[in-house]
Amino acid sequence: MNAEQPALSRAENAAPIRATVDGNRLELIETGAGRLEAILALIRGAQHSVRLLYYIFGIDASSIAVRDALVEAAQRGVRVSLILDGFGSSHADAKFFQPFSQSGGQLCLFNPKYGRRYLLRNHQKLIVADEEKAMIGGANIEDNYLTDEGPRHWRDLALLIEGPIVASAAEYFDSLYRWTGRKGTKLLSLRRLVARHSNRRGPLQWHFSAPLSLRTPWPVSLARDLYDATSVDLIEPYFTPPRPMLRRVTRAASRGRVRLIAAGKSDIGATLAAARHSYSRLLRRGVEVYEYQPARLHTKLAIIDGAVHIGSANFDFRSLYINLEIMLRIEDPAFTAAMRGYFEREVADSEHITPELHRKRASLWRRLKWFLAHWLVTSLDYSVTRRLNLPLEK
Repeated sequence: MNAEQPALSRAENAAPIRATVDGNRLELIETGAGRLEAILALIRGAQHSVRLLYYIFGIDASSIAVRDALVEAAQRGVRVSLILDGFGSSHADAKFFQPFSQSGGQLCLFNPKYGRRYLLRNHQKLIVADEEKAMIGGANIEDNYLTDEGPRHWRDLALLIEGPIVASAAEYFDSLYRWTGRKGTKLLSLRRLVARHSNRRGPLQWHFSAPLSLRTPWPVSLARDLYDATSVDLIEPYFTPPRPMLRRVTRAASRGRVRLIAAGKSDIGATLAAARHSYSRLLRRGVEVYEYQPARLHTKLAIIDGAVHIGSANFDFRSLYINLEIMLRIEDPAFTAAMRGYFEREVADSEHITPELHRKRASLWRRLKWFLAHWLVTSLDYSVTRRLNLPLEK
């Protein structure tokens, strides 16, 4: 890790990553402050409609700023629709959103009943303004995701999109809003909805995750890209993939070069331990492993040969096969090269986990904790795991 220059300074000083792909303008937003500014700009600049889809909508300063911007938009006649996950945003109650509802904003909670559907969470992050501009990524609406200071802030990224592909995201939102608001909806109809709005052609492809299906669009796309890949760079804060996907990663290392940046800090110690449970296998197969150090890592990024996958999904069983997720696959040489440069900057802020360092860490007691943590985070929701407060890592 290069400690001469803080990570934030590198992000602020780096030239913005921008590209035009298939008539769509893309811009990477690396900083938390930049993400908050972009969200507010999208809402304040909207003339006709604003659609927001988020897992967590907090009750802190950033959340209030976004809520108030939505209220102002609704008051000037903009149609404002909001889908929130009822579990992730459980602390933002009706009283908090009362000004929004009173101004004419439409709020829909994704809140499946207990039983099989309770496992399903809406983990997506999307904002669409006027069906012309959009932003996706991993960050929620909360201070720690929209700032670059303090011990609890998250390192994340977002992608601004302007162009014809945004209309497809708006159509997906509307379909999901109708599905979420109807009583008695079935998982099969949700799978069909996700498949209908995903596309597999062209340099820009929307890929969504469907619940409890092995043929959900984003995992299928990811597996296809990994099948014969020779150059793979992954930034994954929650790295606990199922065995078939892990095998594709290690086989790619046998054909070329695979690098993984995992979290070195997290609010859920079990996720760090769970990822380390896989390190021995990764290192034996030639995968280069790093752990990000300056902040808690929340970035979701996969660069596989000439394609970039960016969005809300983690590289774990829950995001691949249970949660609703949004990913955009981008195939453009200039953008891919720029994202490789972004990856190199993140490597500079990461600790290289060599086989020697991992063996030094891997005492019998720690290996037992890593195994237990892996079982927990692949069996339970991360929020449940956090609340267990198990001292899995120190």
